[in-house]
Amino acid sequence: MKIAVLGGLGLQGRAAIADLVASADVEEVVCVDTAPNGAARLGGLTDLARVRFVVPEGAIAPELANVLAGVDAAIDLLPQPLMREAVQAAIATRTPLVTTNYGKTIADLDPAAEAAGVSIMTECGLDPGIDLVLYARAARQFDAITAIDSYCGGIPEPKAMAKPLCYKVSWNFDMVLMSQNRDSVLVENGKRVDVPAGQQHENRFIHEIEVAGLGRLEAFPNGDAPHYAGMLAAAKGLQRSGRYSLRWPGWSAFWAPLKELGFLSEDKVPGVGASPREFLGRLLGPQLQYGADEKDLCVMRNVFTGTQDGRRKTVTSDLVIERDLASGLFGMSLGVGYPASIVAQMLARGEITEPGLLNPLLHVPDGRFLDELARRGIRVSETIDWD
Repeated sequence: MKIAVLGGLGLQGRAAIADLVASADVEEVVCVDTAPNGAARLGGLTDLARVRFVVPEGAIAPELANVLAGVDAAIDLLPQPLMREAVQAAIATRTPLVTTNYGKTIADLDPAAEAAGVSIMTECGLDPGIDLVLYARAARQFDAITAIDSYCGGIPEPKAMAKPLCYKVSWNFDMVLMSQNRDSVLVENGKRVDVPAGQQHENRFIHEIEVAGLGRLEAFPNGDAPHYAGMLAAAKGLQRSGRYSLRWPGWSAFWAPLKELGFLSEDKVPGVGASPREFLGRLLGPQLQYGADEKDLCVMRNVFTGTQDGRRKTVTSDLVIERDLASGLFGMSLGVGYPASIVAQMLARGEITEPGLLNPLLHVPDGRFLDELARRGIRVSETIDWD
């Protein structure tokens, strides 16, 4: 197989490339990135004998089409604004593609993908991604699901916490700040509850969960819960659901007043040339970097409650991914890059063939996918409790 990684020199791209090179069936990996020093950036991480570097010059769209025409599948890890061009190139060349970005932003491309007979797997990273596969797995264990609570977050290990935020950067910090300007939707008492971004850090929406070995973590809403629950036939009678980000306690107390004062605004400040959010990213990002001996932790929990055979039941899946200090790859990078690599290989082998815009919840075989994750050292634990 030949597989292209678009944006291959970023944090997640490097993890995807390392995994592809370690896969015996992958003959060549094409790394597409605007940085000219690809070999240096990947040096020591993996064997470069099967990696070919492409540095686009000028408009990126024609270059993407040229690359995709010569591969069996592709992974899109480009900045989110370039997602549409990557998907359009995949449709034009009929090349199966995996992207980690939200599918709803390119929903209008579904008819073109179907007409071209090409599979475009959206939302295939950590969150969304692994969690959606777990949704599908859990759904088969219930006659009816009444509650789904999904948690995920990247945090520093306890010894790496830096006051006052207790946070360090394992992915694009500007995107971290942007996610705090995202509206959320919950389900409470069977009814939709809209949470505007401005209210995201208010106490009534915040709670804590206990994670073995770590203690208490703070959860605040950050996602569209009914959108995903609506894909599950067993969840038609859903009474409660939320998708939450996880941080060390104190995160919301820090950001709530700053958000109220406009420090996360995306409006340009007259005479400054940047928005408050952009300024904060540039100011805080460099101060929140991990040391070479410090680990990030990706913590995920999904809790499903419902009934089976007339009995009340709860299924809880837990996952913690930590940084690999030997390679330097962050847990966040592994949690995004490995799922993208696994599914790209499934597409290249023809194991997933349905055309159009696809979603891991509906179109990724969960058993095979989770087995592949486990083979890479990422294991999901599952507990079942009956009332």
